[in-house]
Amino acid sequence: MKLFLPKQHGAWAMLIIPFWLGAAASDVVWQHIPFFIGWLLLYLATYPMLFLFKKKNIPYYRKWTILYLIPALCFLTFPLVRTPSIIFFGLGMIPFFAVNAYFSSKKNDRALMNDVSAITCFGIAGLASSYLAHSTINGETWLVFLASVLFFLGSTFYVKTMVREKKNIRYKYISWIFHLLIPIIWLLLGKWIIAIAFVPSLVRSIYFYGRSLGMMKLGVYEIVNATLFFIIILIAIS
Repeated sequence: MKLFLPKQHGAWAMLIIPFWLGAAASDVVWQHIPFFIGWLLLYLATYPMLFLFKKKNIPYYRKWTILYLIPALCFLTFPLVRTPSIIFFGLGMIPFFAVNAYFSSKKNDRALMNDVSAITCFGIAGLASSYLAHSTINGETWLVFLASVLFFLGSTFYVKTMVREKKNIRYKYISWIFHLLIPIIWLLLGKWIIAIAFVPSLVRSIYFYGRSLGMMKLGVYEIVNATLFFIIILIAIS
């Protein structure tokens, strides 16, 4: 049986990076492993679940939702037993998922607000990951949350300028101004290492604009950029 998997390659980075940066901002405990597996399966479950709101091929998408959701809930019991109050992070994701469901029902998955809601959900997972070890959120955790949300928001702008909005001059300037301002703001806040983490994004948003990159190359470059971001932020919080 062929697995039903998401086609958005950037979502995998959003799934991994905020979660493990959140863990690194606190302490890594063994429950992080089943927590991450459960989080992965929950993400896989929400992908077909959102298709249900399109009201097409409902039995197929319902089947895959259940196949992913049941083991996801099983793995998520491990962090829940250790830190029961972690459930509030899950509840906090619901309004953002509702936004995603709304845009899915309208068949407008590429809407910017839809992307922002998804990015925020992934960021909340990072907060939950950090909260797991000591039932608290420290300053570094909020730093990781903000940096992750800003990084993936920038990636959203960039990808739009390279694919669906490549002829939209407005998106070009939104992307360029955003990528220029973010490292400057971090510098002004005295967070020079975090500012460095955003420099590769700035360079690629300008250098690659207008170039004809295939989806494969675009994805590879984004993986490299996300990896650099992950490593530099780890250095910043170490």
